Amino acid sequence: MAESKDFSARAVDILERIGEVTLADLDQHGLEAGIGDADVVFVRLRNRIDDAVLGAHPGLQAVVSPTTGLDHVDLAAADAQGTAVLSLRGETDFLETVTATAEHTWALLLALVRRIPAATQAGRRGDWDRDRYRGRELAGKTLGILGLGRLGRMVARYGDAFGMHVLAYDPYRDPWPDGVTRAPSLTVLADRSDVLSVHVPLNDETRGMVDAKVLGRLERTSVLINTSRGGIVDEAALLDALASGALAGAAVDVVDGETGPGGAAASPVVAYAAHHPELLVTPHVGGATLESMENTEIFMARKLASWCRGVPVRVDAGPERYRPSIPRFEP
Repeated sequence: MAESKDFSARAVDILERIGEVTLADLDQHGLEAGIGDADVVFVRLRNRIDDAVLGAHPGLQAVVSPTTGLDHVDLAAADAQGTAVLSLRGETDFLETVTATAEHTWALLLALVRRIPAATQAGRRGDWDRDRYRGRELAGKTLGILGLGRLGRMVARYGDAFGMHVLAYDPYRDPWPDGVTRAPSLTVLADRSDVLSVHVPLNDETRGMVDAKVLGRLERTSVLINTSRGGIVDEAALLDALASGALAGAAVDVVDGETGPGGAAASPVVAYAAHHPELLVTPHVGGATLESMENTEIFMARKLASWCRGVPVRVDAGPERYRPSIPRFEP
C-alpha cells in the first residue's frame, strides 16, 4: 500500500486474506525504491506509476488504483512489462453508487456563481456589505455538459432540480437520457451554455478539446467547471479568457501536470487563482469523501481478490484474457 493514510480498514482486512500487506506512505522517490519485491502495489493519485517505477520492479504483477482516471499510470509501460492494471474504469454498476465528484461539481458551481469563498472571508471580518458579494442565480440558465457518462448524467439531474435547461454533447451516448437536449456539436454546446461542465476522460481524443475556439464561443457571463482532468482544457486559453473578461469565471478541481514534476504547485492555473477570485481551485478532492474512498477501496480490494483467484475481471493493461474495450466517453 503506497498511500495508506486513512486507508479503509475493511479493505485491508480483505487484502490480508490474499497475502501479506505492508502499509506505507511513499513519495515518488520512495515509490521507485520502497516497494521492494511486492507483487502488487495499491496507489491513489499522489504519485505516478511510470516506466521508472515499473522498470525498477520487473516482478510487479499488478497495479491497483481506486480511480476512474489513469493518467497517473503509464499503461503502455505496464502493458509492455506484463503488469496488470486494475481500476474503476468501466465498473458501471458500482460507479452509479458513487456521487462524490458530481456533488463536488455542483459545490464548485454554487461557490463560483454565489461568490461564497469571498463572502465567507468577508463574514469572518464582520464585513456585512452584501452588495459587494452579489452573485447570480442558476434557475432559467442553460447548463451545458461535455460528456454524458455517469457523472455527466448525475450533474444533469442536479441541473434539472435547480430549474436549469440541460444541454449536452456526447457523440458516443446511446440511448440518450430523457430531459437532456442533445447538442449536435461542441461548438453549439458552447454557444448555448451559461455553464459549461466538463465530464469526459482524458485521452488522445479529448486532450485540449476545450480550447480557445470553444472558450471563445461562450458568453462573457458564462462560467466553466472542470472536475475531470486538467489536460482536457487548454489552460493557457482559459487564463487568457479570464484575464480579458471573455469568461466570467471558472472553478476547477484538476490542473494539467498535477502528478508531474513540480506537481500542482508549478501550475499557472494555481498561480493565477491566488490573486483572482473569479478562478476557484480545489486540490483534486472531487472523489475524496469518507464514503466514496471507503467504498472504492473495498471494491478494489475485492476486485483484486477475484483477479488473484483467476476470476476474469476488467483490466486496463497487462496480458489478461478478459480485456473489453472501454467506452471513450464514459468517465
